[in-house]
Amino acid sequence: MNLHASGHKVIEQGFFSDEGLDFAARIALGRCVRGAGEIGEVLATIARVKNYATWAEQWQVTAEHVAAEADRSRAGGHLVSARSGYLRAATYWACVVDGLTVEEDSDRLGDAFRRHREAWDAFIDCSDGAHLAVAVPYEGTTLPGYLLRPDSSGARRPTLVITNGSDGAVSDMWTSAIAGALERGWNAFVYDGPGQQSMLFERHTYFRPDWEAVLTPVVDALVARDDVDATALTAYGISQAGYWLPRALAFEQRFVAAVADPGVVDVSTSWTGPLGRSMTELLADGARRKFDRNMNLAVKLPGLGRTLRFRGRPYRHEDWYDLFSAVSEYRIDPEIAARITTPLLLTDPEKEQFWPGQSAQLAGMLGDIATLAPFSAEEGAEFHCQPMGRLLTENRMFDWLQDRLATS
Repeated sequence: MNLHASGHKVIEQGFFSDEGLDFAARIALGRCVRGAGEIGEVLATIARVKNYATWAEQWQVTAEHVAAEADRSRAGGHLVSARSGYLRAATYWACVVDGLTVEEDSDRLGDAFRRHREAWDAFIDCSDGAHLAVAVPYEGTTLPGYLLRPDSSGARRPTLVITNGSDGAVSDMWTSAIAGALERGWNAFVYDGPGQQSMLFERHTYFRPDWEAVLTPVVDALVARDDVDATALTAYGISQAGYWLPRALAFEQRFVAAVADPGVVDVSTSWTGPLGRSMTELLADGARRKFDRNMNLAVKLPGLGRTLRFRGRPYRHEDWYDLFSAVSEYRIDPEIAARITTPLLLTDPEKEQFWPGQSAQLAGMLGDIATLAPFSAEEGAEFHCQPMGRLLTENRMFDWLQDRLATS
């Protein structure tokens, strides 16, 4: 973002004129604050990207270069350098995956995801035993999970349980919450739930609104471990997990405190908002045929079709009507809110694109147990999940969490 001051007027210029690409570039740059990216590598890659068609291609060039250097460091026994390289490579391969999720070529997408997860697993393996892969028993199978610890001592520690959003990579959580937890002497646990990452791309599972069925098995697995302090569990949910986490907290009450980044009351508003009155009425009236006919015409617009393919992939659906109906189930009603007793910090960024005003709405539903944490453009921390204000977010949320632990 370039800021040019002329008198008292500040002109903001983004990285791209396309809002989606610009937001993605801000996210990639924001990850650098905790070493999940290198500023020069990110800016050089962004400079080569001309449009959506070249996003994945250029990030792959960077990812392959960084992964190869990490391989050389590892082969030479330089594990600190290797860890750094593999973490950055995982971030860059995740950018490739993001660029390919709008395409129909599942082979390219599958290969990019596999290489992303290989880089992340190599990062875990180069941690001198501090970080571990931990499978979570879940409905006859397991959820892939990772317990990241400050060291390999096995000491019993407070643990932050991290729930990802609708499309984020597991490596994204390093900058979002993991690194901040480790620096404060905590463990951090991150996992793929149904419809997320490996559970979508490799096991072809789908999202579910009742996330307590996911989070409770995660907690069960953690409290059984000697290196987790079961009395000092906290939780963090980012993006769409700003719905999933509060929903789960209505039923799973073993957390001392939690953070929703941001708070989400109704996931569907980001879907139905652009529809217009007539389409919204067709959806409400159950007019499947007319709704699908109109949507099939609308998605001929390249931008809209690309966005909906990307966002709709993790939901079980047969047609557009099914998809929009499914998303409408992801909502916190007053009865669910009334069951929540866990103190919640709700981030509330200026210029929130997807669920504006919903953090404040959720805070109003929760009453005294909710705390709003505003973030502003003046701080450089505007937009959904404060992509370029992650260190600011980390400091505020961990200060709040530590205060809750101290008084629990």
